[in-house]
Amino acid sequence: MKPYDFKSIEEKWQKIWEENNTFKAERDPARKKFYLLEMFPYPSGRIHMGHVRNYAIGDAIARFKRMQGFNVLHPLGWDAFGMPAENAAIQNNSHPAKWTFENIRSMRKQIKRLGFSYDWDREIATCRPEYYRWNQWCFLQFLEKGLAVRKTATVNWCSACNTVLANEQVVDDCCWRCDGPVQQKQQEAWFFKITDYADRLLDGLKHLEGRWPEQVITMQRNWIGKSYGAEVDFVVKGSDEIIKIFTTRPDTLFGATFMVLSPEHPLTTALSRGTDQEKAVDAFIAKVVKEDKIQRTSETGDKEGVFTGGYAVHPLTGKEIPVWSANFVLMEYGTGAIMSVPAHDQRDLDFARKYDLPVKVVIQPKNATLDETTMTEAYKEEGTMIHSGSFDGLAGKEGIRRVCEYLEAEKIGKATVNYKLRDWGVSRQRYWGTPIPVVHCESCGIVPVPYDQLPVELPLDAQLGDQGQSPLKTLPDFINTPCPKCKRPAQRETDTLDTFVCSSWYFDRYTSPRDNEQLFDPENVKYWMPVDQYVGGIEHAILHLLYSRFFHLVLRDLGQIETPEPFAHLLTQGMVIKDGTKMSKSKGNVVDPDDIIKNYGADTARLFILFAAPPVKDLDWSDQGVEGCFRFLKRVWRICGDFLPEIQSAKPVPEPTAPLAKELKGLRRKTHITIKRVTEDIQNRTQFNTAISASMELVNHLYAFREWWNESDKNNSNAQSVVKEAIDSLVALLAPFAPHIAEELWSLSGHDQNVGQAPWPIHNDALIEADEILIVIQVNGKVRHKITVPADMSEGNIKSRSLENPKIQEFIGEKEIKKVIVVPKKLVNIVVK
Repeated sequence: MKPYDFKSIEEKWQKIWEENNTFKAERDPARKKFYLLEMFPYPSGRIHMGHVRNYAIGDAIARFKRMQGFNVLHPLGWDAFGMPAENAAIQNNSHPAKWTFENIRSMRKQIKRLGFSYDWDREIATCRPEYYRWNQWCFLQFLEKGLAVRKTATVNWCSACNTVLANEQVVDDCCWRCDGPVQQKQQEAWFFKITDYADRLLDGLKHLEGRWPEQVITMQRNWIGKSYGAEVDFVVKGSDEIIKIFTTRPDTLFGATFMVLSPEHPLTTALSRGTDQEKAVDAFIAKVVKEDKIQRTSETGDKEGVFTGGYAVHPLTGKEIPVWSANFVLMEYGTGAIMSVPAHDQRDLDFARKYDLPVKVVIQPKNATLDETTMTEAYKEEGTMIHSGSFDGLAGKEGIRRVCEYLEAEKIGKATVNYKLRDWGVSRQRYWGTPIPVVHCESCGIVPVPYDQLPVELPLDAQLGDQGQSPLKTLPDFINTPCPKCKRPAQRETDTLDTFVCSSWYFDRYTSPRDNEQLFDPENVKYWMPVDQYVGGIEHAILHLLYSRFFHLVLRDLGQIETPEPFAHLLTQGMVIKDGTKMSKSKGNVVDPDDIIKNYGADTARLFILFAAPPVKDLDWSDQGVEGCFRFLKRVWRICGDFLPEIQSAKPVPEPTAPLAKELKGLRRKTHITIKRVTEDIQNRTQFNTAISASMELVNHLYAFREWWNESDKNNSNAQSVVKEAIDSLVALLAPFAPHIAEELWSLSGHDQNVGQAPWPIHNDALIEADEILIVIQVNGKVRHKITVPADMSEGNIKSRSLENPKIQEFIGEKEIKKVIVVPKKLVNIVVK
């Protein structure tokens, strides 16, 4: 057997797979489908081993499912629009399209060298008009349905990226993309009304329990933030302005002693004008808007505020209460205003004590009396209403219901449901994105572009501003267009769509990537969807995954899709850590897979990244670990080569025709134990590290077995069949992890078809049962000896054999035996006194 030449082997099989279109998927109603997808990669230039982990996990599952007989769809494409391409183009005096397509070519070449089983015929790039025309089609559908709206709102502005960001794209008051500071300002922009789907998005999470990580479900549930309560109107003293608040405890309404506005609330500034508080309020706002929002709202953060100079009228008592502004109130939640009930909210109580504001108890516990002058802890539980006028004596839900009824009857409030979720801002003031398909006409207003005029193509002859300013406003051929309705001169929309729109439905497009007549073929999407296994990072728990679920629900309402959710199962892989931090280009600690492939081969790169840690855990990079996996593959190559001459023509049989030697029985048992372990580790637990470990144990067993084999009759057909079964099983079990070496060894073993198309091995429980078992013998809980007994020996005989053993007799001596405990097929514990 020639030495393991990974370079020629990998080049050979990658060429065979490509020439034979081995991984091409076709709809086949007669076969059960399995749709495996890794999250949409961005063409950033070159991949590193952190990316490889994501793809290797997905590919292992895809190959495993093919061998189990599933019709597997495993596509790949490029989430190709976005600001990094623009920024790189500015830095290199180039064009985003040129940078993007060069990166796609580079990454495609790298990925192909790793031998992943993608159906490349389905490759898509979102920056191509044949893809983004369907983004525009979706936008127009949303517009017709009232789900795409243009409105003036407080938006998140990243000056470094020169664009608006969605709430979900602001992390710790910084841009998710560039980490630059984010400011808020008023601006007209396009929004998708994801809030209309808040309840359905919440309800859908129930169906994903047990199939998605609990952490992701919790994150989405918290982000949507549903709560029940009441909206109440507080009239501003001396004006018609109303401060609308939401409270989950309407039964504490009589305890409101002051109001608090967000610093960003427009009334915060307005109420201070013409008062002595004007300068103090302006200074406070300027200070707070720069603070981290998480710190502003944390329980341990310092609660700071300022009196606005204005007052509101309590809707139930008619009394004037002061209006403050505080750092812990955010515009993003509720109405940006709260009523403060310090006796029954700890944050309000701390604030009231700090600024010497009144405290009023309106809920009394059963067995205690609260003293509002001395209390240091707010009473937040249910109790009996007091100091609440005609509502005194009511308790719990009854008190809440009655207050809500009164508010509605007096038209000063109503029972309602509130959500933390806000509409998805999709306008971006950047160039490299999907043009929004509407025109602005002085006569007709906003007019959608007719469907037959799609796509509105992004002009590729644009020159970017040095700060990323969109050039679309400066291109007469783009911006000037006749109004589709009145035919008078009009102007195109120059904002582009958030790139998360591209990735919110791409998985559907993979089912019909070349269909130029419709979003996707209904029969294709019906057959392939949902994605059976989705693989990606937990950092996408809210942004991409929430948006995709929203898009899916809308498309379902439009009659395009039948399935309730886009992703049946989700696996969120851990990070690859090197030098103590996440592997990333910005940290300068990446490992290029090309270097690993050059020195050790693609199979080694894949094997290490799957063996070094469970998929959901972080993986510490180890050069020694890579070398160890390479040595293992060489051991596999050698041991298979040692047995090949005798087994190439042999056929494994379920039951040999003659009794087997002890060594052959042991090999069959180890083979079937390994098949069971690997199958269950992949299928039930997605634990590739332990699956590979089980295969390593089988290799060790084969090396030990080889010594007996070299001294035995190698021409015995039964023996050859047992060995062939072991070698074939080992190779097949390694195929999802190291497919190139597996294909080569499978071919050398005499098989005509590829190993990836061969049936997955199936274990036989009867063969796993041992003829003999090892029994541990303890005396007073300490191990004193071990004996081997027939597997079918009765507990009574095992007990007798243990007590009669000479070595055990030495430990017992003249001591009294109090009792003998037998744990079936494991141990005997003799208790003596």
